[in-house]
Amino acid sequence: MKLSNISPRVSQILQILLEQNAPISVKALAEQMNLSKRTIQREMDSINTILKGYEITLNSKTGIGIWLEGSEDKKQELRHDLSMDDRLDVSNREERRKRLTLEILKEKELRKLFYYSSRFQVSEATISADLEAIEGWLTRYGLRITRKPGSGISISGSEEAYRRAIRAFINENIDTHMLREAYESTESDAEGYASLQYGDIGKILNDDIVKRVIACLSGMDNTRVMTLTESSYVGLVIHIAIAINRILKDEVIDTDASWQQGLVEDADYHLAEQIVEELEEEFEIEIPAVEVSYICLHIKGAKHEKIQWDGQKINAIENRELRGILNEMVDAFDPESAYLLKQDEEFIQGLLAHLRPTLIRLDHGMQIQNPVLDDIKQNYMDIYQKCLNVSKVLERFTGKPVPEEETGFLTVHFGAAMVRQEGRKEEIRQVDVGIVCSSGIGISRLMLSKLNKLFGDRVNLTAYGKNDITSYVQGKTDFFVSSLPIEKAEIPVIHVNPLLNEEDIDQIRKMIYQYQRMPTKHKQEDLFSVQLDQINQMAAQINIVIKDMEFFYVDVDITFEELLHQIGERLSPYSDQSQIIQEDLMRREQVSSQIFAEFGFALLHTRTKGVTRPVFAVCMPEENVAFKDPYFKQITVAFVMLVPDDELVKINNDIMGHISGMLIEEPEFMEVAEQGDKEQIRTLLSRHLKQYFRKYISGLS
Repeated sequence: MKLSNISPRVSQILQILLEQNAPISVKALAEQMNLSKRTIQREMDSINTILKGYEITLNSKTGIGIWLEGSEDKKQELRHDLSMDDRLDVSNREERRKRLTLEILKEKELRKLFYYSSRFQVSEATISADLEAIEGWLTRYGLRITRKPGSGISISGSEEAYRRAIRAFINENIDTHMLREAYESTESDAEGYASLQYGDIGKILNDDIVKRVIACLSGMDNTRVMTLTESSYVGLVIHIAIAINRILKDEVIDTDASWQQGLVEDADYHLAEQIVEELEEEFEIEIPAVEVSYICLHIKGAKHEKIQWDGQKINAIENRELRGILNEMVDAFDPESAYLLKQDEEFIQGLLAHLRPTLIRLDHGMQIQNPVLDDIKQNYMDIYQKCLNVSKVLERFTGKPVPEEETGFLTVHFGAAMVRQEGRKEEIRQVDVGIVCSSGIGISRLMLSKLNKLFGDRVNLTAYGKNDITSYVQGKTDFFVSSLPIEKAEIPVIHVNPLLNEEDIDQIRKMIYQYQRMPTKHKQEDLFSVQLDQINQMAAQINIVIKDMEFFYVDVDITFEELLHQIGERLSPYSDQSQIIQEDLMRREQVSSQIFAEFGFALLHTRTKGVTRPVFAVCMPEENVAFKDPYFKQITVAFVMLVPDDELVKINNDIMGHISGMLIEEPEFMEVAEQGDKEQIRTLLSRHLKQYFRKYISGLS
């Protein structure tokens, strides 16, 4: 490894630059790292010195930005060395303790306190205090820290407990959706993939092993595997990757797994055998028989997007046993309504299908997440309290405590049955859903348009930029659908692919179903005076967009960077503001490309301090032909939408968001734009915004 004496700051700069597909401005880089431009510029000389050893150069160009230039092999070598150069902010106690937990889980072997104090550059007393702090977390998963005076510390516990702890650590520190997307997508988001490869996840799971495990599972094309929920699928991948990694390192896997004697060699067990056969062929290793049982356990305890229930194929003895438990559960819920509940075949079949994996999870201490638990406890407290008695039946049967997350799921089953039994009409309400992307203008509007067509009046959809997520917004929103990670969200978040695949739609549909049956989160108050102000502000901003609409031609051979330069100069007479516009548009492009070849246009949009009013502009190559630069992918029009970063950002986002949807849903606008007649474009824009304004007013009533 060629890196030596490199600071954490330089390491972070290099990692960001390595993941860029286009130049990034110093200002954008500084903002991303929460540093000043001057600080970034001071590090440039040391970066150039480091890069000489890799035959990579740091290039810069005024008005464009900075970028790394070199072969992909050399860049990959630098990425590898940076990932091996493990640094952290030791003054951050929470981060240090998290990393200490990671080190202990990775190694397990005996280490002296001095090793960790040197590793983290703190005193042995500090490490000792950190160990006491994390010991409670490890104990929760059946592991304990063993201290041997004069020798050191090690971790003790069963193999099953060890793996459960690693799984929990990963679940707590990484988004499982991001993990699946990064490893399964052929064109993964660079930033998300980098966070997996070089973050904590990359230090505990081998990147190549994970990708090969997923390839094995996908290649089997097994319905039972491919219908696993996000968390169950990722849990299986993580479990297998850990096992493969240890086998490849010739680490001993204990075989004292008496629990496996209770596993019946059924369809799940045979599927586990098939998976092991695929893995042995892929990795050219011999996998211990105990691993078949471990994998079988995960399959049995997994949840599926589609419940596969077939009473004819379930073992008759097992079916009778489950029904016996179920009868006890129903009696414990409410003796008075038990008889009628047992006649509800929809309830019985649904609860039976839920019960089988639940018992597996409880028996082996496997975790499950329930994103709407707080809402269930708050809005259905009476049913939840009764379901605590139901959970006690399961506790007696399994001898294991029932987490409140499991009780929450039982509440949903029993609650739906009670609604049917009492013969009352379910109170269905409109669900408030927030659609989130970087700016609230582009990608979120594409998602909003699709979801609106799918769910119609069942939902009230609102597009937000990532920076718009305030406590007020969360207070009036049931859940978010987001193409980006949302930190510290106070409400459930469904992370999706921006194109919304079938699995994403299914998750959203289930969440809508649950919230439709819950009380609304907030009361709609009569704020007539506030509404009048909103109407006046909306009218003023729409008038500005129509009146100040811009149209201009550019050279057909123009590059993307040159186009941004011309846009900046055209839309602001001041050089400093022009530069800000260019940089903000480029930073937005680096998040995800705004060129949509399937629609024939680019949608260049951003929130920026480079303008003081909302701006909509249409830009075309001269001679009304396609842009020649390959980066543009043969598009013929570039639409530009700029929103000032001020107190009216929500209103302006809504206006520009409506225009975004119109561009996609109304082919007429694209046809008129391609004719190159500015006044015709303005007339059509005015007509559509007039319709939007009317709809906006009616929505306030």
